[in-house]
Amino acid sequence: MKFPVALAMAAVGASFAHAQEPSAVLVNYADIALAGYEDSLETARSLQSAVSALIDKPSEETLAAARQAWLAARVPYQQTEAFRFGNPIVDEWEGRVNAWPLDEGLIDYVDAGYGTESDINAFYAINVIANDKLSVGGETIDTSRITPELLRSLHEVGGIEANVATGYHAIEFLLWGQDLNGTNPGAGDRPYTDFDPASCTGGHCDRRAQYLTAATDLLISDLEEMVSNWSGGGAARNALTQSDPNAGLTSMLTGLGSLSYGELAGERMKLGLLLNDPEEEHDCFSDNTHNSHFYDVQGIRNVYFGKYDRIDGRTIEGPSLAALVRDKDPVLADEMEAKLDATYEAAKALKSRAETIEAYDQMIGEGNAEGNAAVQAVIDGLVDQTRSLERVIAALGVSGVSIEGSDSLDNPDAVFQ
Repeated sequence: MKFPVALAMAAVGASFAHAQEPSAVLVNYADIALAGYEDSLETARSLQSAVSALIDKPSEETLAAARQAWLAARVPYQQTEAFRFGNPIVDEWEGRVNAWPLDEGLIDYVDAGYGTESDINAFYAINVIANDKLSVGGETIDTSRITPELLRSLHEVGGIEANVATGYHAIEFLLWGQDLNGTNPGAGDRPYTDFDPASCTGGHCDRRAQYLTAATDLLISDLEEMVSNWSGGGAARNALTQSDPNAGLTSMLTGLGSLSYGELAGERMKLGLLLNDPEEEHDCFSDNTHNSHFYDVQGIRNVYFGKYDRIDGRTIEGPSLAALVRDKDPVLADEMEAKLDATYEAAKALKSRAETIEAYDQMIGEGNAEGNAAVQAVIDGLVDQTRSLERVIAALGVSGVSIEGSDSLDNPDAVFQ
């Protein structure tokens, strides 16, 4: 059967209309970033309210509610990590809100096994909460009032990245305390009375409350800043949408590759598995690392498929990298999507294991063959999808992509030196 010429031309026009334009993909990418940071801000505000309730009326119930609010806040935030590495504005900011691991002795009391000093960190056990004045290296720091400004000045003080004074993990430590269980069951178990001046444990309960309040307030202001950066006219959005589309695609692909390979597969997963070290887990105080990893994997999918499910049930969806690849090479598109699906299924299995059998820090323990295998399956999926992503980069002809590496994957012997 032959189509009339007009219908044939209309069909051709429709096929071009469905082809994805890189500029439209970048706009949708920015929209998803904005939605993710808005959701992170909203859940952080819920955390702020729960923290206020804990401080106003310390109890088992208010502490549990604050912990639950922190866990909920991690869900949208971890999905935004796919915007790291390729967007300088995000990279320069991220350390304020998600830096880890941290030397918790900088902030509060710690177990005696932690030690009292470090050859490389003068602030290792300085305990800001217990002291209204710090004297380090001939310098005196007034800590009599614990404010957001003070915490900002102490963050990575001395140029040492482990001096984490702000962000999600400082708040996590204050809500859970140290996890002293090693590869045995159990997370941190800070008592609610650490915040109760009437029956104070741990000492300095009023200052601990000040620190928790200041850290939460600072998290809010930092997230507000990033929401502004991705809003209409914001610096992060403009950098992508008002420049060469190839540069924008470079940012997207750098972020996906670096999070998949160097950061998640390498530094956050393989390193801990090589060392069998329970300290090498991202959300270590709360035993939430399985969710941290799962939502990183979800964030990678969000960016690739151009789709994000918001916390209120709405979906942001539009032109995608997946469609660009399918327009260019359908066979490669099938390959890439199959690899992403395999990683996602492995991450779901790891999450399920953590919720039903054992925590992530137990999985990476020495001699735990089944647990190790569950972690390794996610690592293998991430590495495998990165190899396909490299083929995607070549097929799209995108230049300037730099995927972050990791000694844990590229030179494991160096980890033990």
